Amino acid sequence: MTEHKGSGAPTARTGTRARRRALLLIFFLVGVGLASWVTRTPAIRDALAASTGEMGLVLFGLSIGSMTGILAAGPLVRRSGTKPVIAVSTGFVVAGLAVLGGFTALGAAPGAFAGLLLFGLGMGCSDVALNIEGAEVERLAARPLLPLLHGTYSAGTVLGSLLGLAFAHAGIGVGAHLAGVAVLGAAATAVAAPALPAGFGQERGATGRGIGVAARQQIALWSQPRIALIGCVVLGMALAEGSANDWLPLLMVDAHGFDPVLGALLFTAFAAAMTAGRFAGSGLVRRFGRAPVVRAGALCAGIGIALVIFTGSPAVAVAGVVLWGLGTSLGFPLAISAAGDGDGDSTARVSAVATAGYLAFLVGPPMLGFLGDHFGLRYAMIVVLVLVGCAAATASAVRAPARDANGEAMTDA
Repeated sequence: MTEHKGSGAPTARTGTRARRRALLLIFFLVGVGLASWVTRTPAIRDALAASTGEMGLVLFGLSIGSMTGILAAGPLVRRSGTKPVIAVSTGFVVAGLAVLGGFTALGAAPGAFAGLLLFGLGMGCSDVALNIEGAEVERLAARPLLPLLHGTYSAGTVLGSLLGLAFAHAGIGVGAHLAGVAVLGAAATAVAAPALPAGFGQERGATGRGIGVAARQQIALWSQPRIALIGCVVLGMALAEGSANDWLPLLMVDAHGFDPVLGALLFTAFAAAMTAGRFAGSGLVRRFGRAPVVRAGALCAGIGIALVIFTGSPAVAVAGVVLWGLGTSLGFPLAISAAGDGDGDSTARVSAVATAGYLAFLVGPPMLGFLGDHFGLRYAMIVVLVLVGCAAATASAVRAPARDANGEAMTDA
């Protein structure tokens, strides 16, 4: 029988609070790190003298690292537990920022590729482990928590984007900017990681499992209709978020004529809208239920993306950015919450859904760069619009499953 060591360890209220604070700090750190380089994307492109397609190749370093990290995260958590995986992979995030900044300052595209690869490796692995940890803390707290954790991440993106905007306006180079963020990130990781409990998510006998066993387990999970439909939700909503993170500043500069500083400011508006939506998420879920909130959010995001794609008015495009951010805000965290519902191996379900989400979040956007070379970046976003529509159509999958008389959860309205 599978044994999840530590799953019931920090049941005392003080232990759960310390665990939650550590997760909040690390989610915030990852958001700051991501936005710090995203808002400097125009400057990075100029320093590397890269075209849209060439920037897609540089971003492919993020994709390779992310794919490796998210696919390795589940087995690593089962082998070692979430604590060491989070600590080490967050260290990779910090190191990736430093490498990206240094090689951008040198104008070396291969080095920037390597920095994004390292950043992606750390982000992909840490985020899956963080969501596994967060779903367990949510279970212990017996109330919605993942929207708050992801809201803290979004607040980090707001701060990171504001810093990026300020540094760009002041003429501070990308290298110095990202090096400073890396130093602060290393200090925050050193403070937060010790508060996480050792052993949670670790399985007895996990070291003896072969790749074939793990693959069969994943196939068995995705053959479950509910998990497959939750995966559809998370694919669409995570791609909507990830495409904005990677391409929104350039999209608003190239398609709507904004200057780079205003492009970065609009990404800040997007991040602020996501933050507001996520901080409101727990109350919305308690009042309306998960499925209606996800469906309404997907429709809102779809309207916003359509406005950005099809309008010729910069003012209407700005309104679309805000709707895009608000609508995208809750899809990913509520899908993770849904994956954690029910009996059995919730860690495996959360890992599978989080992996699908981060694949869309981190791997999808570089593919949009290649489409953008052929059709224009604006029209490449039609792919995102279609997948967000699929998420709206399958939103009922995140409804809490009905339980018997001994259960506590109730099905959403």
